[in-house]
Amino acid sequence: MADYVIVGLGNPGSEYEKTRHNAGFRTIDALADEMGARYWKNECGALMARGTYHGNEVILAKPQSFMNVSGGPVKKLLDGYGVEPAHLIVVHDELDIPSGSVKVKFGGGHAGHNGLRSICDKLGTRDWFRVRCGIGRPPGRMDVADFVLSVPRGEQADEFDQAVDKAAQAVKSLIDNGLEKTQQAFNG
Repeated sequence: MADYVIVGLGNPGSEYEKTRHNAGFRTIDALADEMGARYWKNECGALMARGTYHGNEVILAKPQSFMNVSGGPVKKLLDGYGVEPAHLIVVHDELDIPSGSVKVKFGGGHAGHNGLRSICDKLGTRDWFRVRCGIGRPPGRMDVADFVLSVPRGEQADEFDQAVDKAAQAVKSLIDNGLEKTQQAFNG
């Protein structure tokens, strides 16, 4: 049993490690340090670790399938640890939010994000928390896939790091303060 399952979306492999699409993985790594999650193992199709945060048992997870099919590992984790979707927090990159910003919501659609679509399909519900890490839109006519799978540079790298840090803070705020106060603090 666990109180929360916190999933960061991304793609496995060193070639994706620092890309915009791996904002979720980066946030999970930041949270792991703070929550004392040191022992990682492959379970339910995800790299996962257990931690605690203010008396709550948490599972931190990075699905090891590619993002587009991350719903399977998420469902297995929830089932395996007896956690309802209402206690699932998913951290992901978001094109429609300016780079460096974070927004939080509960429920909603997938807005074309294939990782979210996969989770919605496998869980049969859209009712779970989303911490949306802003990466902004691609410049000019750059292809969206090329943009999300690229590594931010210079000022964009700084903004990306800020968004990852804010996303970790937002996850902790959801656990401590609930949705309304977290939205007031982060959604601006």
